[in-house]
Amino acid sequence: MALGHRLELRQGQGLVITPQLQQAIKLLQLSNLELDAFVEAELERNPLLQREDGPVEAERASEAPEGATENLGLDSVSDSAASGQMDATPDDVSPGERATGDGPDSENGAEQAGGAIDWSRTGGGGNFESDDNYESALTRPPTLTEHLTGQLSVAGLSPAQNVVARVLIDAVDETGYLRADLDEVAERLGCELAFVEGVLGALQGFEPAGVLARDVRECLALQLKDVNRYDPCMAALLDNLDLLAKRDMNGLRKICGVDDEDLREMIAEIRALTPRPGAAFHSDPPQTLVPDVHVRETPGGLWHVELNTDTLPKVLVDQRYHARVSKGARSDQEKSFVSDCFATANWLVKSLDQRAKTILKVSSEIVRQQDGFLAYGVEHLRPLNLKTVADAIGMHESTVSRVTSNKYMATPRGVFELKYFFTSAIQATEGGEAHSAASVRHKIKGLVEAERSEADVHSDDAIVEILKGAGVDIARRTVAKYREALRIPSSVERRRLIKETA
Repeated sequence: MALGHRLELRQGQGLVITPQLQQAIKLLQLSNLELDAFVEAELERNPLLQREDGPVEAERASEAPEGATENLGLDSVSDSAASGQMDATPDDVSPGERATGDGPDSENGAEQAGGAIDWSRTGGGGNFESDDNYESALTRPPTLTEHLTGQLSVAGLSPAQNVVARVLIDAVDETGYLRADLDEVAERLGCELAFVEGVLGALQGFEPAGVLARDVRECLALQLKDVNRYDPCMAALLDNLDLLAKRDMNGLRKICGVDDEDLREMIAEIRALTPRPGAAFHSDPPQTLVPDVHVRETPGGLWHVELNTDTLPKVLVDQRYHARVSKGARSDQEKSFVSDCFATANWLVKSLDQRAKTILKVSSEIVRQQDGFLAYGVEHLRPLNLKTVADAIGMHESTVSRVTSNKYMATPRGVFELKYFFTSAIQATEGGEAHSAASVRHKIKGLVEAERSEADVHSDDAIVEILKGAGVDIARRTVAKYREALRIPSSVERRRLIKETA
């Protein structure tokens, strides 16, 4: 068989995702905070982009002499292009800032340019009324890490112990638990495990009691030791917290070797402890949830869907400044730099507009599908999947999935993530309309909350029969799964709890 070379031409179809298309897909799944950070980075990188509500650079540039502006802008472009940096910031090409000047001769330069110094862009100096002054820093409540570090400074540990102690304190989360493996800490610091455990034992004596525990049992044990109430009976009770959660008092009495009165006192002492000793200390405030879409009912009974414009970044392309810089471009590098910046700016503005339209289109279809939920509550939440919405608006399922990620809708019934409205279907009896899983879980929760006596407690089989009477065809294992997901104990445990609280 002879070997040889051969040249062939083949024609085929393929999908090529350009970098711009990849960025457009990425923008769809960004939350409003992530999108704002992305736009801020683009504003710093692209001199032709500016915020719509910000100062117009072209108008500021027109106040300076035309020659100085052209020379300045092109010098900045030339420097960036020559150095291979395509991410010039607005400061590199902003003629308005150069006209005002920021060097020792800036005042003279501003007078020569015929304009006054622009003080609006200068940083504010500290004053006694500012929020970040020295006094507010002193009065701010300390964090848990700062509180533990302050106690460490007076603990009298050796230098080697201090090193280990600081590593362990850095591994404490906001609730006060130690989130580090002692074996890994010992290996990383090159010391014996017993040495690390000794340092941990010293740190566990710090305030608040129970801090630096590795689990709930150890946390409660440290707090009991702090008040001298940790004895063998308490230790046995802490070793069987699962029985306490199940309200198995008979089993606890046998294990702990105490009578009913002593057991009740021990349980009362356990309930008086805190499983999160670090929760009382200062931490960063939680981020406020800002909805992307608002839904409100109109007087005619229809639902009006609108975007939250406060979360949408408003950017535009500075056409006048682009024309000025393009006219004075001299080299191919300068022209290429300006052209790339202009194309990127136009693409970003179009992509943001398309993203907003897509979110509005998907949200409107979700509201149309789930109008029963908005009007009557969660029991009327319909089964819905991505394909149904995608087919209705003429988009791909992956696009709908990206749009519904990290997006929230404000409705008269509260703020919900868009993915909340997508629930699986549970078949109805006698061929009726299917029920959503969320509505079925709500019905199960309502049945359990209505239990007032031992006779009212429903077993999983009883709940199945009640739901079938309401037109829901559901299996017993599904009821048990939903009940466990709702953190509802079994019927035996609920009966025992009602009996003890009666």
